[in-house]
This record gives sequence, C-alpha cells and structure tokens, in this order.
Amino acid sequence: MADESNAGPVAAAVATDAKVKEPTAKKRRSRPPQKASAEPAQSKTPAAKRRAYTEQEKSEKLKLIVTQVIEGNTLKDAIKSAGISEQAYYHWKDVAKPVEQNDTKGIEPHPADDESADLVQLEQENQRLRKLLAEKLGAENAELRKRLGLD
Repeated sequence: MADESNAGPVAAAVATDAKVKEPTAKKRRSRPPQKASAEPAQSKTPAAKRRAYTEQEKSEKLKLIVTQVIEGNTLKDAIKSAGISEQAYYHWKDVAKPVEQNDTKGIEPHPADDESADLVQLEQENQRLRKLLAEKLGAENAELRKRLGLD
C-alpha cells in the first residue's frame, strides 16, 4: 500500500487550486455625473407639433405626388418634395380610395331613352357575335379532334 503520510505535493496542488478559484469582486461602475444645463428645464423647446392637414390639402398633395411620378420622379423623391412622410402618404392614399369609390356609385346618371335603346342594341349584337365565335371555335375544335383521331 501507499504511504498516506506522503501527501506533500498533492496538498500543495489543492491549495493552489483553491486560491485560483476564489471569486473576485466585480468593480462597480459609477454613473457619470449629469451635466448641469445652463437654462432651466421649462425653457426647453417642445417636440415639433403634428401638422394637421385638411382634406383639400391632402388631396392636393396626393395629386402633386402623382403628377411628379408621371413626370419621371421616383415615388420617394415625390413624397419628400411634397413635404410629408411615406407613412402619411400611404395612409392618405388608403383613406382616399374608399371615399372616391363611394362618390362614384350614386352619381352616374340614368341613360336617356335613346341611349338605353342603343345599349339594348349593342347587347343584342354582342350576344350574336358571341354565338358566331362559339360556333366557329366549336367547328375548328371538331376538325382538330378529327385530324388527331380523338373522335
């Protein structure tokens, strides 16, 4: 058996490991001192106020943007030149669509008697032409099926 009294180097190694594993205290950082302002807090300028546009101004800006895009400018440049944000542009555009659609539904006047007669005549001619086209396509389809031997 090994001599138990000969534990010198092992005891020294354990002692050095214990010193290494001791937790070290973390340094705490102090907050930097706040700068003293020369002016009192009340005189600071408030954030920019939100600009409320009227419906007329909104529609004018939307028309301006559309004309600039048609002229060849990019959409982003047109929006910037109008002085609004992209978010505002898309919001206004979405809000304006349903209003325009609702305005055009009930405004369309009823056709006069001669206009309604023309409309009926055009519808009849349209039906006649559709029948002719259907017959012609049916005949061509039958001929192709006959050539291919599918009938």
